[in-house]
Amino acid sequence: MNLSVKDAARLLSVSEKTIYRWIKQDVVPAYRVHEQYRFNRAELLEWATSRRMGVAAELLDEPESDAAPLPLLSEALEAGGIFYRVEGDNRERVLAEVAQHLRLPEEVDRAHLQQVLLARERIASTGIGEGIAIPHPRNPALLHLTRSTVTLCFLEQPVDFEALDGLPVRFLLTVIAPTLRSHLHLLSQLGFALKNSQFKKILTEEGSREEILAALRQAETELEASRP
Repeated sequence: MNLSVKDAARLLSVSEKTIYRWIKQDVVPAYRVHEQYRFNRAELLEWATSRRMGVAAELLDEPESDAAPLPLLSEALEAGGIFYRVEGDNRERVLAEVAQHLRLPEEVDRAHLQQVLLARERIASTGIGEGIAIPHPRNPALLHLTRSTVTLCFLEQPVDFEALDGLPVRFLLTVIAPTLRSHLHLLSQLGFALKNSQFKKILTEEGSREEILAALRQAETELEASRP
């Protein structure tokens, strides 16, 4: 909890008054510490991403010694894979199936990973609305992985994830990253990609793997071109 109200307002490009209003409405993740409100950087980005809000690049900065280049979302999706007709009639069973589909080293305990994903859902649903969920571990470092992956799973049937808009989830984009820096980066990139109409259309239509990856690469190109 290292961010103040002033920090949160700057990073979300809103006024401090707005932050206090959100706190009062209990819609933004905040903590009371020594009579002052504090925010967790990762939770704040997740919250902003779930509402398709733009965030300052500073929110992605982490003082880590790992200076490795951040992964492209398309590269992470290629590494994680795209799967169709994933079964499950409730959130717990769906996440169990997703955990089995993830491309992870053999030594990773998938049952433990499922519990980690469920624990994150109990804090707050990763269903961001419009039939989309972005499940992920709350603490990426727990899995001791070396590469970032995003795994897209289309569900056999829509499942209630207690999403913000009340709509059942039709597909999930599961983010697994080795560091908090990579984790935040991929969440941010997903937020931007899901604003791209063509990429969103291909996902809604359950397009082929080739179509999805091509649309995502095009969305990345457009995002890069729009930057100053």
